[in-house]
Amino acid sequence: MVNELIRVSFLGIAGVLLAVQFKSQKPEYGMYIGFAIGILIFAFCLRQVEAVLLQFGRIRDYLGGAESYLSILLRVIGITYICEFSSGICKDAGYQSIAGQIEILGKLAVMFAGLPILFTVIEQIQGFL
Repeated sequence: MVNELIRVSFLGIAGVLLAVQFKSQKPEYGMYIGFAIGILIFAFCLRQVEAVLLQFGRIRDYLGGAESYLSILLRVIGITYICEFSSGICKDAGYQSIAGQIEILGKLAVMFAGLPILFTVIEQIQGFL
């Protein structure tokens, strides 16, 4: 795992250095290189998500009937990664306002995804009263 992280880090650094070289002559090439490196790193992240999902299978066994909480957690993690990745691409392209809107959408989606947990907590509190 650590070796893969080091390789991805070096890939990112090499991609940035290459993009900076091209950016002075052909700005669009620098942007294309940045997007390509970003997609490669995102693909690596997706491979890691597969390993995490296997571990979540073990957690599901411990939860018993509360598997919906694990589903919500996975949904929230996916929302944050997708929004962060999309926002980063927009920022790199110089579209900070669109990046901000994507971040707001992500926050609202996380809040919406977490509402079932909030309702469960409220029901538990009402049960004690």
